[in-house]
Amino acid sequence: MEKNFVEELKWRGMISNLMPGAEEQLLKEPTRAYIGFDPTADSLHIGSLAQIMTLVHFQRCGHFPIALVGGATGMIGDPSGKKEERKLLSVEQIRHNETCIRAQLQKFLDFDTKTNPATLVNNYTWFSEVKMIEFLRDTGKYLSVNYLLSKGFIKDRLAQEQELSFTEFNYILMQAYDFLWLFEHKDCKLQMGGSDQWGNITAGTDLIRKKIRGDAFGITCNLITKADGTKFGKTEQGNIWLDPAKTSPYRFYQYWLNTSDEDAANFIKIFTTKEKEEITERIAEHKASPHERKLQLELARDITIRVHGEQELNKAIRASEILFGNASAEDLESVDEQTLVSAMDGVPQASISKSALRDCTNYTDLLSEVTDKVIFPSKGEARKMIQGGGVSVNKQKLSDPTAKPEVKLLHGKYLLAQKGKKNYFLIRVEE
Repeated sequence: MEKNFVEELKWRGMISNLMPGAEEQLLKEPTRAYIGFDPTADSLHIGSLAQIMTLVHFQRCGHFPIALVGGATGMIGDPSGKKEERKLLSVEQIRHNETCIRAQLQKFLDFDTKTNPATLVNNYTWFSEVKMIEFLRDTGKYLSVNYLLSKGFIKDRLAQEQELSFTEFNYILMQAYDFLWLFEHKDCKLQMGGSDQWGNITAGTDLIRKKIRGDAFGITCNLITKADGTKFGKTEQGNIWLDPAKTSPYRFYQYWLNTSDEDAANFIKIFTTKEKEEITERIAEHKASPHERKLQLELARDITIRVHGEQELNKAIRASEILFGNASAEDLESVDEQTLVSAMDGVPQASISKSALRDCTNYTDLLSEVTDKVIFPSKGEARKMIQGGGVSVNKQKLSDPTAKPEVKLLHGKYLLAQKGKKNYFLIRVEE
């Protein structure tokens, strides 16, 4: 065995609940463990990264990770931590989402190694063959209603007098059956998940113990929180997804780059495979010169490469240098549209028509009244700053406030205005 998995999680600050006997089982022999991912969207987001990395660390410690894609349970949606029932998806949507998630998981786990390969399973495989009467008779009888009512999300929803459908109520039984099936058919003795899954996991170990007298175990990891109290993985624009079509590699990279010092020291332990000695050294280097943000750079680089690849990382870094550095107009044209829009997310924006741009006779009008005073509140201020050399459009410095705008549109529909060194504005030119 390469490492003690429990000790590995402990120093990384990930352990929440550890079932008695779990560590002894892992020290005794290479063990199979699973974590479930419900395909309720066509991409995982970084809220799932902690669980993915748990499986990565598990495999690196010499064990056999199983990633379960919930083709069956995904049709219901895990109610844990939810205040209302999820919107049910169609079979077609579930199948599409499942395919997308499989591809994302394969970037993290090694399914081809001959020593301890990862396995990917879909619980639709066995649930599609389960008959309701047999399921209720042979499985349901082992977990009483009294027992289920004591479980976290059910107890919370009822205490708050929130509606709980029979469909959601049965989710915990379905997840318990997943563990039973994997225990019997894949020799899987451990289930892992976030701390909100403890009730579901213990239901599985109890079902295995009661029905087949088997010894199964559970481990949960802390739910990720940010030092400032805001929700991890969320921005004003929504979730940070692993799919580049939903969250561009540029925006993905910037999310990690902008983490606080305290969060970076925590996240680099959880979301990278760097060893304890290296991380300790990196944290010490960062503390010695925090203004250089070495820890954030290392964190952002490591995770972006793992999710999007080194080529996309380099494009994201280069785009940042072009957009916010002293690049040329030619360099700016090399930035793809998705990256440009992502980078300008949050900066002031204005929309004008192509006809308004054609009819505009000078830059002073364009940067003030034509763009609804988003960039300059008055013609006088615009004129004065252009004359002083403090304004650029598409990285071309302006000098004549009376000149007619003749700058080439980026991707046929954008102008990037810059006022001073740090104030950026995106002008969308529409039909």
